[in-house]
Amino acid sequence: MSYMLLIVEPIGQRRTRSEAEGREAYERMQRFGEDLQARGLLRASESLASQADAARVEVRGGKRRVLDGPFAEAKEMIGGFFLLNCHTRDEAIAIAAECPAAQWCTVEVRALAPCYEEAQRA
Repeated sequence: MSYMLLIVEPIGQRRTRSEAEGREAYERMQRFGEDLQARGLLRASESLASQADAARVEVRGGKRRVLDGPFAEAKEMIGGFFLLNCHTRDEAIAIAAECPAAQWCTVEVRALAPCYEEAQRA
């Protein structure tokens, strides 16, 4: 089954690090991804840019609305993700605990599933 580890970080946290600290954090995450790849668990991973250049898009009543970042109401942002192949939720949670970012962010574990399955459980 596929699980996504979402790296949820406080907005502005990256700016609190020195360049050396930021580079070290990035390298630790790269090594983590390489380890997952070597273990045959990694499907994809990416780091995401700050939400400052992000956009939120809605279409309501046929009208498009675009809200440019940064988003004032947001306290956290998705800083990146790892898409994994795991046998169980418990395995995905154990891998999330191995993630270096769990030491400075929250790592949210989400199973991939069709959205209609959620409606069946409600």
